[in-house]
Amino acid sequence: MVAFVIVGARVKSMQLGFVSAIVPDLPLEDVFGLARSIGYSYVEVMCWPVGRAERRYAGVTHIDVNALTDEARLRIHAVVQSTGVAISGLGYYPNPLTPDAAEANAVGVHLRRVILGAKSLGIPVVNTFVGRDWTKSVEENWPLFLDIWTDLIRFAEDYGVKIAIENCPMLFTRDEWPGGKNLASSPALWRRMFDAIPSASFGLNYDPSHLVWQQMDYLAPLTEFASRIFHVHLKDVVVDRKRLDQVGILAYPNEFHTPKLPGLGEVDWGRFVSRLSEVGYDGPACVEVEDRAYEGTPELRRQALKKSYAYLRQFING
Repeated sequence: MVAFVIVGARVKSMQLGFVSAIVPDLPLEDVFGLARSIGYSYVEVMCWPVGRAERRYAGVTHIDVNALTDEARLRIHAVVQSTGVAISGLGYYPNPLTPDAAEANAVGVHLRRVILGAKSLGIPVVNTFVGRDWTKSVEENWPLFLDIWTDLIRFAEDYGVKIAIENCPMLFTRDEWPGGKNLASSPALWRRMFDAIPSASFGLNYDPSHLVWQQMDYLAPLTEFASRIFHVHLKDVVVDRKRLDQVGILAYPNEFHTPKLPGLGEVDWGRFVSRLSEVGYDGPACVEVEDRAYEGTPELRRQALKKSYAYLRQFING
């Protein structure tokens, strides 16, 4: 087996990347070529099992971790070397705590394969969700969380890989009601999780937009959880206050909030980046495009990445 270090040494400063889910039809070489042509330094590469998925942005496979032969690793290494664009992390965002036993087993198997893929490629971070049985309370989910995630984090530790949990509640529509499909949605729960599994390999993929639509402070947690922030997503959001006044916070969240490109919503990106810098974060910050206004065609998706880059370059290096 050939061993590679894909990410390599970087200047210690925050740098921009994007999440590859927004360009699902491009081969890996073209994803990285697009990143280079715009100016991005990183790509978070999606690693779902090969096949389609019903959820938006799911089911995208730019690296197939089930087919990481020496030849495949050489190809990935060549793409990184030729473009000068690094891999910020491998991304796979399922529901490890789903009540469907067969699905949960398949998710666990694949997540371990993603961790092994990260190890074999020299990539330090795997981004994912904690998951949740959305029909049950936090307390009812807790024993399963401990059972599943104690083993998963120990597995990641054994291979020198960090797990970064995105803080999206995964609560948008009727099929995710009432609890959402990801426990790790608030500082109180992050604190409890990290106390229960106090591993240096267990941390956050921090996205401020998910705190905004939950009516929460998205700056204050950066200080407390500074050592747990392994990766950052850059996505904005608009909260329709008039609509929220009509339907209330107990409505399906899609009734009152809309994800947007950075700079088109309510996140104060200057303050956010400033606070990240103050707490010592110097890792990748990846644009996550989930703005429906820029999804219709491949050209609109490219425009989304270009516009996001142009806006965020005020605050973050390419």
